[in-house]
Amino acid sequence: MSFRNHKFSSLLLVPLIIGGLLFSAASCHRPEQAASSFGKYARINDTLYTEWGRTSRYLEMSDGVKLACDIIRPAEDGRPVEKPLPCIWTHARYHRARLEDGRVRSMVDRSDHLKVMLRHGYVVAAVNVRGGGASFGRYEGVFSPRETRDAYEITEWLAAQPWCDGNIGMYGASYLGITQFKAASLAPPHLKAIFPSMAAFDLFTLMRGGGIYREGFLNLWGDLTHKLDNEIPPVPVDDDPEGILAAQAVARHHDNWDVLEQSAKAVFRDGKVWTEEFEPANPSAFIDEVNASGVAVYIWAGIYDIWARDAFQWFANLTGPKKLTIGTWPHNVWTEAANQEHARLLTGELLRWYDYWLKGIDNGIMDEAPLHYGVLEGPDDWSWHAADTWPLPRAEAAPFYFGEGPVGSIASANDGFLSRKAPKTGGAYDAAAVDFTATSGTQTRWANAAGVPMEYPDMAAMDKKGLTYTTEPLAADMTVTGHPLVRLFVTSDQPDGDFYVFLEEVDTEGVSHYVTEGRLRASRRALGEAPYDNLGLPYFPISKDNQLMLTPGEPVELFFDLHPVSNLFDAGHRIRVTVTGADAGNSEIYLKDRRPTVKVFRGPGAASRILLPVIPD
Repeated sequence: MSFRNHKFSSLLLVPLIIGGLLFSAASCHRPEQAASSFGKYARINDTLYTEWGRTSRYLEMSDGVKLACDIIRPAEDGRPVEKPLPCIWTHARYHRARLEDGRVRSMVDRSDHLKVMLRHGYVVAAVNVRGGGASFGRYEGVFSPRETRDAYEITEWLAAQPWCDGNIGMYGASYLGITQFKAASLAPPHLKAIFPSMAAFDLFTLMRGGGIYREGFLNLWGDLTHKLDNEIPPVPVDDDPEGILAAQAVARHHDNWDVLEQSAKAVFRDGKVWTEEFEPANPSAFIDEVNASGVAVYIWAGIYDIWARDAFQWFANLTGPKKLTIGTWPHNVWTEAANQEHARLLTGELLRWYDYWLKGIDNGIMDEAPLHYGVLEGPDDWSWHAADTWPLPRAEAAPFYFGEGPVGSIASANDGFLSRKAPKTGGAYDAAAVDFTATSGTQTRWANAAGVPMEYPDMAAMDKKGLTYTTEPLAADMTVTGHPLVRLFVTSDQPDGDFYVFLEEVDTEGVSHYVTEGRLRASRRALGEAPYDNLGLPYFPISKDNQLMLTPGEPVELFFDLHPVSNLFDAGHRIRVTVTGADAGNSEIYLKDRRPTVKVFRGPGAASRILLPVIPD
């Protein structure tokens, strides 16, 4: 059963309301070893400390720039613990703390799992990147070399403090996940392990996946960072109670690097803007350095995140100690049941990971299968599975061919069949003029990554504006886990065009549920060899010299992957593939003044089809 169209909570994590900075003291016995397995950890119910306190200060970097830092330490009887403890920290692009109803709410106040870490004897810190929050300096671009150098210096400063035992880890999601990989790339001597959540591998694919500009997400994220830098006052550090220094820092942020201005100009992987502004910061460019560092990596991901493919790319390319958990959730917000499952698992796995790497507790976490993944089976219903490798060796690339309709399932331009049988009639095709109002909605996985609750609509409204191919009702349940691939044979009456493919599940009421998607601009279809392990998926160099324009009336093959999926299609439901020429509100609209007419071919020698990674019973 697919990802349902339910109202999602606007929570980022299960909230906890805890007042004040200090709490009553207590401590319990800590076992030397603790039985554990994925999703279970006997030690999690132990408690070393039940109070903690927050202080904040500026840390001065080697170039004189001062960065705002929160330090939260376990305490006893109202006093910070003197015993040196391991420390986990985050390098945050967003505000390290918030002012809500007159109270300062730190990262810990907003994170259930960080409270558990404090209770188990960890120091937690959060530092704003230069040019962000109350930190001084100019933001020089995503994951800039100077920002990464700061991460090295912060790590070593934390390790040298008398309250730290020299064992350092990191935490955080999204931008705060990517900064962990960048920190590891410089191999700080005291950085032992990281726990990056929802972290990008290739920024170009984020910005121009398939060669199409990701306008909707980048506009949302650009607007968010602009407001944080210029309109929402940051929480001052302790020595700046009137916020004078914080205001001085913010004044410098008005000149911050502009993500929208720069990303819109980064059209080709070999273009000047990309190679000068982005490639020096692109996480995938630092694989060798991360591997050489020896830092242990636990990747935390969601199958409906914008970086689901990236999580598997990280997993495939890391050669050191590694683990990956990928659940049935998106980037930020999900149903309450999934939210609780996410919080429970994240808390336990974070504690198990750092108990092993920072405290030396032999809890067996590195003796287990390195990969755990969820399969979505219904609304708030999933199952967990373990694997050693990805893609799953037992997944079969089952072809489903586009065929002639009508099926009677949707009033689309063609209402074609999707069938396991290869076509026998040559020259067959379906034609349609591109409808530029076709859209997957405004609450997509992409908008979710910028804080919008994810709630896809009934996709039938979009399907009617494209070409559709739908199966008969399934005779039995079908589990699809992996990377769907599509082969489209197309023509256009224009020299170029964008092609979007959506995979959907149609229930017995005719409601079509979003499962996953992929896209490709025809002129960017040239394939190349990836500079890293790309999981056997198509790789597009997208350079200035390898554009392949369309010749009107001459068919070409478009071969590309869809974002990975882990979904149980129910017996009695249908599988649908929809092809459109636009996804309004999410991606740039291309050739809008021309309205191309396209043909999708489905005969022998030009058999358009989707290959689904089906898991045998």
